[in-house]
Amino acid sequence: MYFHSLQFLAFLVVSFALYWAVHRSKAARLGVLLLASLAFYAAWSPFPILIFVWCAVVDFLAVKGMARWRRPGVRKLLLAVSVVSDIGVLCTFKYADLFYSSAAWLLGHLGVEVRYEPLGLLLPIGLSFVTFQAVSLVVDVYRGQLEPTHNFWEHLLFLLFFPQVVAGPIVRAKDLLSRFGDKPVLDADTGARALYRIATGIAKKLLIADLIAAGLVDRVFADPTLYSSAECLMATLGYTLQLYFDFSAYSDIAIGSAALFGFPLPENFNKPYLARNLFEFWNRWHISLSSWLRDYVYIPLGGNRRSRPRVLLNLMIVMTVGGLWHGADWRFALWGAIHGVGLVVIRSYWWLIGGRPKQHTLLGSAVGIVSTFAIVVFTRIVFRASDLTMARVMVERLLDFSPGLANVSVPVWIAMGVAFVCHYLPHRAYSLSADLFARLPVPVRATALVALGLAIRKVGMVEVRPYIYFQF
Repeated sequence: MYFHSLQFLAFLVVSFALYWAVHRSKAARLGVLLLASLAFYAAWSPFPILIFVWCAVVDFLAVKGMARWRRPGVRKLLLAVSVVSDIGVLCTFKYADLFYSSAAWLLGHLGVEVRYEPLGLLLPIGLSFVTFQAVSLVVDVYRGQLEPTHNFWEHLLFLLFFPQVVAGPIVRAKDLLSRFGDKPVLDADTGARALYRIATGIAKKLLIADLIAAGLVDRVFADPTLYSSAECLMATLGYTLQLYFDFSAYSDIAIGSAALFGFPLPENFNKPYLARNLFEFWNRWHISLSSWLRDYVYIPLGGNRRSRPRVLLNLMIVMTVGGLWHGADWRFALWGAIHGVGLVVIRSYWWLIGGRPKQHTLLGSAVGIVSTFAIVVFTRIVFRASDLTMARVMVERLLDFSPGLANVSVPVWIAMGVAFVCHYLPHRAYSLSADLFARLPVPVRATALVALGLAIRKVGMVEVRPYIYFQF
């Protein structure tokens, strides 16, 4: 049930109506949300729900145990059991084949013959998001940042809340679980803005991301040797735009859908391609993942409090882990490690000049934005290519410097141009358009949404494409 499908919109309407019909009763409204979340996930595949229930049971018993027993040793043991359970589930269903095949390859090179056969384990959709969210809850309780006053069904709903279960944002307990007890409120203005956010996400997905993908990116990355260097460069640039508009579209729909039920989810993007360096980029891109890695990996490793060599090592570890989180393939780890090297170089340069610049000139900002964007674009070759061999072929084709853009169609040019304009418009422009939509009479709003739907049907892709981050 894709977010940009009519089935999801119908599902959302039914869930919305049932929720607000019983919203005065906490048990009833949360029961509606839990049943809706279970039904939403079961529409993809029901079996993984048992995996998530297992995680919820172990984590719930752990946090309740921490509340009952205050001895540090017991609390550490409960934390360890919970985290090992969550990460163990993630490693088993997502990385077991990768580790197995890598071990077989390594042993083969050492003279030990191992016959590798894929395990073929089911990869539950959204597993990476759910497990990271589960770990954050348990760690927050252990740190004393959250009191575990919730019941098991609330715990399970926190993990499976349908607007964001499949591809985030990775929500903290303070932003969702702690709000379950609050009486929900939805005024006309908030509802209108939520609908506008959902409509914006659908348009970004179908009119920009999918059009660029089908019109250029997929064909070029399938076989770069058939295209000129200029077309390969356009495809690489196009994928950078596709990835942002695809993933931010999902986040828009997730945030808008959650708002309809009275839950404000945190933003996940902040115009990342305006970043002046890689540190700033990761503070703007997939914010929920970046902040998770900072709070639950980087800081426990020592963060900035250790020696300079250790700080640089921490950066490399975090970025490599963050890269591997994106998929069970070593090219993702390589992609993360390349970003780690970039962060190490920047941090070392700041130490050399006496700290991060407190002010940026217009020229310095322009140079920083262009260079950071260039790094992001070209590292995405490793991210998008089917394997490292194809990534090498793509790079070689780019370095061939052959001209020609005959395979870049007019719709692709338009979509990429609109993408650049939409991304670089100030936040104020979006706020003003949302304000205008919220002030329109209801019939006019309905007409605008219908017109958007007709435009999508006319211009958008006939083929339904899954969101890119579903695979992660």
